[in-house]
Amino acid sequence: MLSNGERPPEVPRSDLADTLLERLTGTYAPAADPERARAMAAYMKDVAPFLGIPTPQRRELSRTVTKDTPKPSGTDCAALALRCWLLPEREYHYFAVDYLRRHVALCSSALLPVVRHLIVTVPWWDTVDLLAAHTAGPLVAADPGLAAVMDEWIEDENLWLARTALLHQLRFKSATDTGRLFGYCRRQAGHPDFFLRKAIGWALREYAKTDPGAVRAFVEAERDTLSPLSVREALKHL
Repeated sequence: MLSNGERPPEVPRSDLADTLLERLTGTYAPAADPERARAMAAYMKDVAPFLGIPTPQRRELSRTVTKDTPKPSGTDCAALALRCWLLPEREYHYFAVDYLRRHVALCSSALLPVVRHLIVTVPWWDTVDLLAAHTAGPLVAADPGLAAVMDEWIEDENLWLARTALLHQLRFKSATDTGRLFGYCRRQAGHPDFFLRKAIGWALREYAKTDPGAVRAFVEAERDTLSPLSVREALKHL
């Protein structure tokens, strides 16, 4: 049982995940920089410890980890992500997020419960936002039946699940379900949390690149219920 009261998904067996984890820990750990790690953890409000590997170096090391490995199955992706999340340092979580983003097209809707676990476990914007736009979103686009799960998440008391529901269509452009987008924004318009108010504005601002008139009309109609932050973010480029 996790600190959030939920049971973690069972980690499936995966030889590929075994190989990648062995390479990953053997590559990242020697690159640790304790002084930089403290600064990185402080910047992220100490949500998790860090190894202290800057992003350009981490991505280069990640290419070494994945070099000459086969394409994963959905099971491999789930196993790798869950096992990375068992490691405390945040860079391992980043590796998992990047790996899922790269291979989400090879995964089925069965991955979404795993994504949910990643979202609610050690949650912060640095992992949640990428999982929302680049993993949850593509899964919903590939299987529209999963939109019903987003309808559940927008109602969830966990603000990170609600934020994911708001942001999962960020890359949908003309395929955006505007009924859901605007409905979700209305549903959470009065929420006091910064991260949800910001997400509303971000989701609207991104869709405004596709249909600025629709966003402008929505904001004008809902101006009395939307927070000033959401309005400001939504209209930033209009």
